[in-house]
Amino acid sequence: MSERRRKVVVVPCSGIGKTYGTVTREAAFELTEHLRPETTRLVPLSLLVLGDEASRAAVAQNPTVTIDGCKLACATKMVTENGGAVLQDYDILDVYRRYKQFKPQGIAELNEGGMKLAEALASEIASLIDDRGLDREGGGQHA
Repeated sequence: MSERRRKVVVVPCSGIGKTYGTVTREAAFELTEHLRPETTRLVPLSLLVLGDEASRAAVAQNPTVTIDGCKLACATKMVTENGGAVLQDYDILDVYRRYKQFKPQGIAELNEGGMKLAEALASEIASLIDDRGLDREGGGQHA
């Protein structure tokens, strides 16, 4: 991989104990571990909150996708507060409205509907990366 290639940073909600928070994290894992491992990188929201320098640099130097689990939009706010440019922000409730057939339940472990909702969101983000050319040499357009 070229040094010029930037990765898309994905910052999901850290809403522990919340079903939609779990869906955001599962979507981020699906994207960064299975769908686009070569072109994406997961940055946990908790590291941004704690001021981790490597995480702050990652969001400041790369296009970032945020996945918020509620209207507080903590992931999006923390990325912008740390100097990042949000390429696209996703609100899991808006995503759920597009896929109402998937009814998420569970916290530590999602039901089938929750996992399908996470997979649908991960696929949407993968398409965004492809459409914007962020999967190619040079990283496509700048966020």
